[in-house]
Amino acid sequence: MNNSRKNIVIQYIITIFASLAVIYPLFVYLKTAEWALDSTFILTLFPIFGLIAFSILWLHSLSGVFETWLRKYINFDRYVHITASIVLICIISHPLLYIIAAKFSISTIFYGQALYIWLGIIGWLLLITYDIGKSLKNRNFFARNWTNILFLSNIGFIIIFFHSIYIGDDLQVNPLRMIWIFYGITAIISIAYTYVIKRFLLRSRSS
Repeated sequence: MNNSRKNIVIQYIITIFASLAVIYPLFVYLKTAEWALDSTFILTLFPIFGLIAFSILWLHSLSGVFETWLRKYINFDRYVHITASIVLICIISHPLLYIIAAKFSISTIFYGQALYIWLGIIGWLLLITYDIGKSLKNRNFFARNWTNILFLSNIGFIIIFFHSIYIGDDLQVNPLRMIWIFYGITAIISIAYTYVIKRFLLRSRSS
């Protein structure tokens, strides 16, 4: 197999893997979801945006580990731009639909699960720092602190993992629960490698 064909095959494998990582959790959820055009519709709809956002963010965490390799086979910057835009839409839609379903009632939103709702809010605020930083990246402060912004958004993702695994009704049963635990553990390992171990190794080599 020549290099050109090999690259095409690897590109297809990467695309299929990334697509399945997002589509499979959605498929599992949609297979058991009960749809009705009544007051329960929004409650059935809003988890979809959370599933999509989390799955893509999991891919982003893995991408940090394999970035150098991935750049050989895909347009990495375009991939990040497109998927980050999808994540932004989802992380706005997910809580917004839940708030609408709760009829903007604070007591309803926090009822019985205040700790995990607060985790969601903190995680959301850290995640959104990425989009704020990206839009202001031409400013000196954000350019200098871009790596720190990326790290904060990844911490937000980890917090969202604990928020979702405890509060998501659809994540309390298998196979989605096991998928989420796998995503969460591998993401934590990937983020630790990208922002701690990898930096330590680079500093060791340069010293």
